Amino acid sequence: MRSPIPDFLDETLERHRHDRSGAMADYIPDLAAADPNKLAISISTLDGVLYDSGDSDFEFSIQSMSKPFIYGIALEALGIPAVLDKVGVEPTGEAFNELSLDKTSGKPLNPMINAGAITIHSLLGGQNATLAERTEIVRAGLSRFAGRQLRVDEHIAAGEWQQAYRNIAIANMLRSYDVITDDPDEVVQGYINQCSVLVSVRDLAMMAATLAGGGVNPITGERVLSPRVNRQVLGVMMTCGMYDAAGDWMTEVGVPAKSGVSGGLFGVLPGQVGIATYSPKLDKHGTSVRGAKIFRSLSADLGLHIMNAPEPARSIIRRDRRFVDAKGDMVRIVSLQGLIQWSGAENVMREIASPDDAIDVFALDLRRVYSINEVARRMIVEALRRLGEEGKQVVLLDPENSMGCSGPASALPGVEILESPKQLRNLDLRGLRRVRDDFADQVS
Repeated sequence: MRSPIPDFLDETLERHRHDRSGAMADYIPDLAAADPNKLAISISTLDGVLYDSGDSDFEFSIQSMSKPFIYGIALEALGIPAVLDKVGVEPTGEAFNELSLDKTSGKPLNPMINAGAITIHSLLGGQNATLAERTEIVRAGLSRFAGRQLRVDEHIAAGEWQQAYRNIAIANMLRSYDVITDDPDEVVQGYINQCSVLVSVRDLAMMAATLAGGGVNPITGERVLSPRVNRQVLGVMMTCGMYDAAGDWMTEVGVPAKSGVSGGLFGVLPGQVGIATYSPKLDKHGTSVRGAKIFRSLSADLGLHIMNAPEPARSIIRRDRRFVDAKGDMVRIVSLQGLIQWSGAENVMREIASPDDAIDVFALDLRRVYSINEVARRMIVEALRRLGEEGKQVVLLDPENSMGCSGPASALPGVEILESPKQLRNLDLRGLRRVRDDFADQVS
């Protein structure tokens, strides 16, 4: 069967193809000469499957869409506190190229405006890093997000440098406040090289999916960003990524996103998907006109708004059984399923904590659980530990080690931890024969 997703993307592009509104970015020669008819979309799943339509292999300069990724690279290299000391995280409500700094601290308000992005670029490689060193850090870093080797288009960079008066002014202002300490011209040249890295919408969708997957590239499996840094990047994208249109974008479209004056636009739906579009005519905010309209359509048609409340999930408690074994002990087996986060763990703890003094043996079956986050894991471990302190015999069936309790450093001393259902046949625990038989019945 042919998947309907490519057909849906084709139909979405055709719906907006004839919109000719907007204007080219005429202050950069190569962007002014771009083909205004180019149009593309690409979607990447978290396991690396790409769906695309239109001119999806056409390459264009990444421009400001590089900002979130380079921000993440700087955060990983220097640590969040050190970067926050140089660049804030507050929305400005101003255009991307405003000459504005925080009136109290003198530092840029966020890393998505040019003042903040230039400052972030100046941090790469440490103080006194050369132009070539910073450019290579950028190129290699963006390549890790894309899952392939990217390159800087020197022709685009040269043309942009000839018109870089405003960015040079911003850099000199930053130098006057000691926000940057290196030569302003060289920092701007490096930032322009950063903006001149070539990507396609397929690359951008994969880069977005890396952020959507918590910092792990779907193709290479490489962890590009730590979970904490990835969260920081997405948080800033959500509030600042679309500049002076950020509030309207998040309330209407509801997808953390970043635009670039080349006509690219990418969005991240955490835990689900990365999306990218390309169309070079821009609105007054410097965002692709057709790209923004496509995102609005996708948000409405596919229910992608991040604030949409999910439908109630099935209970994570799949089965809860009690019986008396051959020895006369009361046994309780609780089988869980699905994804367990705080609310699900609270449900489990509530059930475990309910008064049940007659229970002698408590068994927790996690074979149908595919993910437990760290908070839920700690909650359930503590609940099982307390059951043990109350004198209950506790058995944990956890073949995938979802709880991280197997091995010599077990967080649950005294708990019988089974990593495979086959081990049940070799159990030699008095009074657990009925438990073993019940588990074996489920396995078969």
